Amino acid sequence: MASEQEIKKVREEKCVLLESAGFSAYPESVSKDMDLKTALVNFLQNEKTGESFSLAGRVMVLRGQGAILFIVLKEAETIFQVVLKKDSIDEEKFSLFSDTVDIGDFISVRGTFFITKRGEQSLLIQDWSMASKSLLPLPEKWHGLQDTDERYRKRYLEILSDTSVYKRFVLRSKIITAIRSFFDAMDFLEIETPILKHRAGGAMAQPFETHHMDLDIPMKLRISLEIEHKMLMVGGFPAVYEIGKNFRNEGSDPTHLQEFTMMEWYAAYQTLDDNIILTEKLLKHLMLNVVGKDEYTVYDKEGNPVLVSMSEPWQRKTFESLLREFADIDMHTVTDEMLREKSVSLGMAKEDVIHASKASLLDFVYKHTARKNIIQPTFVTHYPGDLKPLAIQNKDGTAQVSQLVIAGVEITNQYAELVDPRLQRILLERQSEARTQGDVEAMELDEEFLTAMEYGMPPMTGFGMGIDRLVGLLTEQKNLRETIFFPIMRPRE
Repeated sequence: MASEQEIKKVREEKCVLLESAGFSAYPESVSKDMDLKTALVNFLQNEKTGESFSLAGRVMVLRGQGAILFIVLKEAETIFQVVLKKDSIDEEKFSLFSDTVDIGDFISVRGTFFITKRGEQSLLIQDWSMASKSLLPLPEKWHGLQDTDERYRKRYLEILSDTSVYKRFVLRSKIITAIRSFFDAMDFLEIETPILKHRAGGAMAQPFETHHMDLDIPMKLRISLEIEHKMLMVGGFPAVYEIGKNFRNEGSDPTHLQEFTMMEWYAAYQTLDDNIILTEKLLKHLMLNVVGKDEYTVYDKEGNPVLVSMSEPWQRKTFESLLREFADIDMHTVTDEMLREKSVSLGMAKEDVIHASKASLLDFVYKHTARKNIIQPTFVTHYPGDLKPLAIQNKDGTAQVSQLVIAGVEITNQYAELVDPRLQRILLERQSEARTQGDVEAMELDEEFLTAMEYGMPPMTGFGMGIDRLVGLLTEQKNLRETIFFPIMRPRE
């Protein structure tokens, strides 16, 4: 079997052959009267007219020999057969096609529609031209890209060779479009906020750091959309939303990526309960009206398939009750020492236990005992307040927040947003102190944000949802890398 480099060399020689015959291997434009999908839809009508039409597409199948060749063209999801007969085209053009066209090439063909003896709708070629010559061979039709690493590096080839992957990314686009339409219809304003920031706030996460050469200042990539959204609410917008990239310099696994797409919205005078109701309405709308089903096979944290039903009313449970049920812990009375021992027994490194706050330890225990057992859609409420310093704080040390969990994975976050600048300062000062003591995920004190709050921020609720994770759920994928076009990969040596 010839190597890729040998195949490339032969195809480069075919480019020269085309050019020596007076044709370009990469012309500026080619003739195309309609796309292949339209050709199929209007086939019978166009066949009756007997007129010539031009089509264009990528050669996916090339078979036959001698005086007749059968070629299958592909465009998007549509395939269409064209036929080249020696007695229906100039002899030199026929020979040039035979000598220069390979599977993978883009070509333009002109001819009349007809039905073959086998009953297949086709176009009989009267003329053709190269649209773009491929120098490397496509993956074999029946095997495609089998290696996972190669699939991620060459996603474009996987999309081309696997229709299910093509459809998955089309569905991703439709989901995002439907989300926009959902909020536009409720008069939310779509906004854009900066990715480069002086401080990384709005979430508990470690940021990527960079340097602004012109201003000669350190900067960070945002970890959340939240801060600027709430600042804009001070300006009088009643409801805003954004779909944008976030970056967190942390470990990756099937449910976490360092670069991911987030959707957040904020609405004045709405409550956390309003938020939860709207969240269920939004997701059920996407599931039923965009994807078209209410039962999904999803994968838990261990990669095991579980069946999830979206049609039943979604449950609500408190963080406290789940810790009691699955870890036998009372979050209000458990001692720090008991919590550290429990965390170590569940896998937390001893050096990490030393720097972790009580709230972080409670969260670790919850994630490793309770959350993985939540399979059906459940809103988990009343998390430890120290974990949610941007939310309204309850007197019992919890915060007015909710997370939607499905198959052990967090899908959304909802807050009753804290708008008291006095309390917000105290909470962010606590976060800043935790950061100086070694907690790299603790938030920084943000004076610009606090100043905006001091001008008056309306009561509001806020929402955050990872788009990649949502698409993974709705397309039943084990790994979030299957939901993005170009996942980050370690460079080849």
